Amino acid sequence: MALAPSDLVAAKRAAGRAAAAYAGDRYRLGLGTGSTAACAIEAVGRRIREEALRVMAVATSSAAALLARHQGIPLVGLDQLPELDLAFDGADEVDRYGNLIKGRGAAHTQEKVVASVARRFVVLIDTSKLVETLGVVKPLPVEVLPMAAYPVMRRLRNLGARPELRMGVRKDGPVVTDQGFWVVDAFFEDGIHDPAGLNAALLGIPGVLDHGLFVGMTSDILVGNPNGTFQHLGIQRS
Repeated sequence: MALAPSDLVAAKRAAGRAAAAYAGDRYRLGLGTGSTAACAIEAVGRRIREEALRVMAVATSSAAALLARHQGIPLVGLDQLPELDLAFDGADEVDRYGNLIKGRGAAHTQEKVVASVARRFVVLIDTSKLVETLGVVKPLPVEVLPMAAYPVMRRLRNLGARPELRMGVRKDGPVVTDQGFWVVDAFFEDGIHDPAGLNAALLGIPGVLDHGLFVGMTSDILVGNPNGTFQHLGIQRS
């Protein structure tokens, strides 16, 4: 069930504070993209100012990098921090096994790279993001080479999806990612019942850079509540 706007903000802030509390002194952090991850970035910034917390971080998008610099968080690249202690990020959908759909902000490829090199990947959500089956409500973003968009869309139809090229809201034309790729949103009306199998199938399509399905990568799920508290959700291992 969707939360009221004020409750949603409170829930995101609660999850963000909880994630920031996981950061230890001299931690190497991965900073996610989106409104919930932004709450965690702001909370890390407060800890730097109020507790003299020392961290280094890698950002998953230009937007996350801009916010991190504003918060006084030192940023470097993965060439300098090839391994991270902690990465945190939001999600569009999360199932009981900790599998995710991400990518409404079109930064899922960078987010997946950063999550993959972190010892601990913490996902921050509110209760509306918990689902029984991925893909029933939210589409799965697939990042594609522009010249391959329509061949990829045909392959997606063969996999049972209804693909739509994501178009810009504030500008004409398709959404362009930080890598210069386009995003195809794949709608699975009956949901995604084999995330691992779909992951492999998508990565085998020429022209696909990556997609927003995160399988078996999550260490922790923090669920923010409208009253400012949070809960640590257990992950059911299949």
